[in-house]
Amino acid sequence: MTKVKLSGLSRESDIAAVNKLKPDLVGFVFAKKSKRYVSPEQAEHLKSLLAPGILAAGVFVNEPVEAVAELLDRGVIDVAQLHGSEDDDYIARLRALTGKPIFRAFKVKSEADLPAIENCAADLVLLDSGAGTGKTFDWSLVRSVQRPYFLAGGLDPDNVADAIAALHPYGVDVSSGIETDGVKDESKMAAFVAAAHKEG
Repeated sequence: MTKVKLSGLSRESDIAAVNKLKPDLVGFVFAKKSKRYVSPEQAEHLKSLLAPGILAAGVFVNEPVEAVAELLDRGVIDVAQLHGSEDDDYIARLRALTGKPIFRAFKVKSEADLPAIENCAADLVLLDSGAGTGKTFDWSLVRSVQRPYFLAGGLDPDNVADAIAALHPYGVDVSSGIETDGVKDESKMAAFVAAAHKEG
């Protein structure tokens, strides 16, 4: 079944909702410029409320390797998700400090982006349209991608089933598509999970 990741959680009510819905992963955003930013202390509190079996990913943009490794090793997060200009050297340094999974996000603009996606040293890649833009990209660009990936960017309860049917991604990742007026909407979260599981 297609994995489901609900990202950008920041409130106790968000965690209460996901504990009922049981996605595979949730995402905490540690990029300070994001409107969904949470501090490590907030994330640690939210993680403590998370039901067993749901993994927490931390979203980072060019954060020092040591800071990412510390949050992984303290159990604040289970997965590092890299959204900046982190390269394979960065991934190797992070891997030397921790044995936890590493995801790397790519903005897909053209076929020229595909070799880097295929060859990236991360455990999994996440294919996105941009940094939380809420817009989809041309999905036909990634039909040839051989490695498992999370599909992100512009997904919502209305299009996620079509995305899974068209591309058969390893997982789907959503943030703005499950929000109303900038905050997580439990009914949209439930509709997204239901649609993804129905198709996936």
